Order: sequence, then structure tokens, then C-alpha cells
Amino acid sequence: MKILRLAWISSLLTLVLMAPAAGHALDNGLARTPPMGWNSWNKYACKGINEGVVRKTADEMASNGMKDAGYQYVVIDDCWQTGRDAEGNIIVDKEKFPSGIKALADYIHAKGLKFGIYTDAGTKTCAGRPGSIGHEYQDARQYAAWGVDYLKEDWCHTLPNQNSESSYTLMRDALKASGRPILFSICEWGSTKPWLWAGSIGNMWRATPDIQDCWDCKRDWGGGGVMPLLDMMVNIGSYSGPGHWNDPDMLEVGNGGLTPTEDRAHFSMWAMLSAPLLAGNDIENMSAATKETLLNKEVIAIDQDTLGQSASRVKKDGDLEIWSKQLADGSRAVALLNRGSAAAKISVDWSEIGYPNALNASVRDLWEKKDLGRKTGSYSAEVPSHGVVMVKVMPQS
Repeated sequence: MKILRLAWISSLLTLVLMAPAAGHALDNGLARTPPMGWNSWNKYACKGINEGVVRKTADEMASNGMKDAGYQYVVIDDCWQTGRDAEGNIIVDKEKFPSGIKALADYIHAKGLKFGIYTDAGTKTCAGRPGSIGHEYQDARQYAAWGVDYLKEDWCHTLPNQNSESSYTLMRDALKASGRPILFSICEWGSTKPWLWAGSIGNMWRATPDIQDCWDCKRDWGGGGVMPLLDMMVNIGSYSGPGHWNDPDMLEVGNGGLTPTEDRAHFSMWAMLSAPLLAGNDIENMSAATKETLLNKEVIAIDQDTLGQSASRVKKDGDLEIWSKQLADGSRAVALLNRGSAAAKISVDWSEIGYPNALNASVRDLWEKKDLGRKTGSYSAEVPSHGVVMVKVMPQS
């Protein structure tokens, strides 16, 4: 126990007193395109999550087309743990997960999927379960032994003056020392501008507060629905790229707070941002409309484009916006977004997306899955309220 106390003191000194040092570029070979998968929190939170839900979700993802579309990670968020034993080892909630985490990870791996888990950089998680502070290397070794492939680390119940960069650097180093490649998801809600420092530390970092299942609602302390979070992403796209991604939080598609049109716009804009696509709905019982949205491979291809460039908002006229994303093949993905309460026509000039207006280009509608022919100089479409028209524009000789 004396050794554990010394480790605890050492960790506290590191987190509180150590000035952030420039780290080596993160090179764990993971997340070369934005991670895709499912996370338990948005639908099940703490009360509803258990082993049965996770197993059924993995079963569905392996058989309903999600795995084939690129969804890999099955991630348990908060509330899988209850405490620590006398040696400081994390204790699994046996009521929720009677088979244990190793058996659950093995089950998910047998489905051809990957397994993720959650912790916190503070003394407790957001739901009051034990955090990892002072136990980073111990926990990382345990995660590796269980077969964890993805770790999300939250930022609740941190110490006064605890430094985020130092805290997450400590866990990055612990994961590396574990000997297992584990994707590292930083979750300090954009509170310390992680896009400025996290590229060498995490594979992805939350750039926003928590998402809410609504179109345009806002919280007093920041963040809220899909549109407020989208606005927070406008000027930080250049910090994102292969292996290190801005994360505007998990998807709310299919959770009921958005209409099917809004779900489609939400999914489209996250794809335009090159954001991680982590579904957060009831996979076993989702509607046909939700499944159609989550499994649109042409939209997913925009998110997974190997160039890894995030879209830019190139025009805003009140509630009408144009977003453009350069793709690896030289084409552009273009989203015509209507945030207003009535349908509206939106036109994009080629000069607004980096092409000369004299250019002849083919246009394909990615939701209608339909070629629209060749256009010169511009393209226009009627866009529904709270909706998007998403096209791919390819120059032609």
C-alpha cells in the first residue's frame, strides 16, 4: 500500500505542478480515418446500460450492415465500474456485467468488432464511479489485459488547477506502455482548446460540450443541439487530420429528438466535418429511416475520405449555408444547409468551392444516390427546412 500511496502522490505532483511539455507526435497507427462505432451513453446513460444491451448491440452491428459500412467500435461509456480493491485495481459492476469485461470484449471481438471502455481523469467519473487519477498505468495495464481497443477519458471531478494537457499526456503514455494499441479519445469538452495541443496526445478530442438531442437548443454554459455544436466547429477544421480528429460529440440520430430530415442533416454535417461517427441509439430496435441514414455509404465515404480534410463554411446568408470539403480525388463534397423554418433555394458557385466558374463538373446527389449530370459554374437545389442537400462535385475534362 505504501507503493500505491507514493504512486498517487507522484501522479498528483505531475498533474498539478508539471508545465505541459511538447510531446512526440502520436504514432499509434490508429484512426487514420475518423473512428466509427457505437457508444452507450446517449441512449442508455448510466441506468440502462448492461451486458445484455452491449451484446445485443454487437450482434446487430455485425449482421445489419453497420460493420460492413465501417462501424467498428462498441464502446461502454460510464457506469461499468463500482470501486477499487485493496490493491487499487478497478472493480467491475457485477450486477450490470456479470460475465466480466474480458468475456464481453472477447464476445465483441468474435463478431469482428472492436471494444471500447470509459474512464475519467479526475477522482470520480461524471456519474460518481472511480476515476483514473493516480492509477493511470495500473488501469491501462488492466484495459490491455481485458482486450480494450478504445479508451474514452472524461474530465469530471478533476483537482483544482489540474492541467488537461499533462493529465491526458500521462494516460497516453500509460496506454503506450500497456503494449496494446488502444485508440485514445480525449473528452474535456473543448474547455481548454484541445485542438491546440491534443494532436500529439489523442486520436480524437471533444471540441464541444455535450450534445443534446435537439436541433437548435442551447445551454447556458455552452453547447446544446446540433446547430450550436456545428457553429463551434467553424474555425478549427485545420487542426484535424489522419490519426487526430476534432470530435463534436456522438450522434443523436434515431434518438427521437430530431425529425428524420434533421437526423439526415446532422449525419451529413458530421461527415462533412470528418468527425468520428459514433452512433448513440438503440441499434436493435431502430427504424428503417434511422437505419437508412446511418448506413448511407456514399455519405460515410465523405467522412472516411483519406485526405482527412474537414469542411469549411464558405458562405452564410442568414439561415442558409454552404459547406465545402476537398476530397482525395480532387473533387468536392458540398452541403447546402437550410437552418430556417421554411424550404429555400440555395445556389453554390464553383468559385465558392475553389474551382473556376468556367469549369464543367459532374454533380451527384449523395442522399438521392443519383447523378444529376454536368453543370458549369454553379449548382442550385431546393433544400427543406432543417435539411441538407449533399452533393459531390467532380471536375470533368
